[in-house]
Amino acid sequence: MEPDVIPNSLSNLVDDCDLGANLKKLRITDNVRELQTVLRDKSTSRSDFIFYADRLIRLVVEEGLNQLPYRKCVVTTPTGQPYDGLRYEKGNCGVSIVRSGEAMEQGLRDCCRSIRIGKILIQSDEDTHEAKIVYSKLPADIASRKVLLMYPIMSTGNTVSKAVNILQAHDVDQENVILLNLFCTPQAAKNVIAQFPGLTIFTSEVHSVAPNHFGMKYFGTE
Repeated sequence: MEPDVIPNSLSNLVDDCDLGANLKKLRITDNVRELQTVLRDKSTSRSDFIFYADRLIRLVVEEGLNQLPYRKCVVTTPTGQPYDGLRYEKGNCGVSIVRSGEAMEQGLRDCCRSIRIGKILIQSDEDTHEAKIVYSKLPADIASRKVLLMYPIMSTGNTVSKAVNILQAHDVDQENVILLNLFCTPQAAKNVIAQFPGLTIFTSEVHSVAPNHFGMKYFGTE
């Protein structure tokens, strides 16, 4: 029997071990791979794209919440029995990098109803392509919170780096920042981790080609 041949397109997938312990990835199942495939397929309709994107976002958010601190607690069941459980530690918030990061806000709210969400707008200069800060609105006490930074597609890491700089300017420790991401390139992950070694990146896939059409397709601005 001839050995299985890996298609060339899959050869661009990167071994997580090359990128350090602070890069964490969603466990790849057939279901997850299908979601990734639909989002990369140029023939996918916008309605299907949003549906499958929201599903993948929810999976990333749910697993990203596992990176937050919990505390032990005891509750009483309807039958009067004690139950040893867990609750989130207080002091978590979300921050979306506008505009594509806003696609992940509802997924976070679906999991954490009352969570506070801030926003950061960063745009690239038309001439220099340098990322520049345009606007930010963050919780006043963000320095004392764990921050779930939301940005679905990371190609270079420049935008995320600028956003983390803003958070640090508001006295947020990089160790308290968890980046929730759908797709990133290995170079982007390396760039961000090199600048902020205490930050955690949680993504569904590290691949040499990022689906940069995501924001336009999701919001219908193609």
